[in-house]
Amino acid sequence: MTFAPRTWVVGEVVTAALLNQEIRDQFNSIFAAWTNYTPTWTASTTNPVLNNGTITGRYMKIGRTVLSAMTLTCGSTTTYGSGTYSFGVPTAAAASGIDMLGTARLTAGSTYIGQCSLGSGASAMNATFPLSATPASAGNMTPTTPATLASTHILRLTVAYEAAA
Repeated sequence: MTFAPRTWVVGEVVTAALLNQEIRDQFNSIFAAWTNYTPTWTASTTNPVLNNGTITGRYMKIGRTVLSAMTLTCGSTTTYGSGTYSFGVPTAAAASGIDMLGTARLTAGSTYIGQCSLGSGASAMNATFPLSATPASAGNMTPTTPATLASTHILRLTVAYEAAA
């Protein structure tokens, strides 16, 4: 349910309007279109500047479960900053003591498949990609990891997590 259900009291008259609100509207909110948001893009040392690139996000919240997806498309005047990247999620994660993992895909000449990680209580996630095949190891995304970012490169991240509220 996307909003708190009504607490009924003894003797209350049930009307069509109350039933519509408590049953129909709850179901409609579950099957509604996703909501757009603009993710933040920061780096641990110097923040990148999007300029003519684009960053878009969409999410669906059902109760405290959030499904979130974002796409970053680098532009010809995008600057990439320095340090490890973080990408904002639409609402903070619950402080559950559990990190949530999602998918990451960078199309940058080659396609790089990785994961994104959202820490307990965090409001931003990191993308990690393999650094080598043997031994298997991974590193957080930077302007040059897993590839040197340039115009037309596309990063997609998806994650499902428990919201703080």
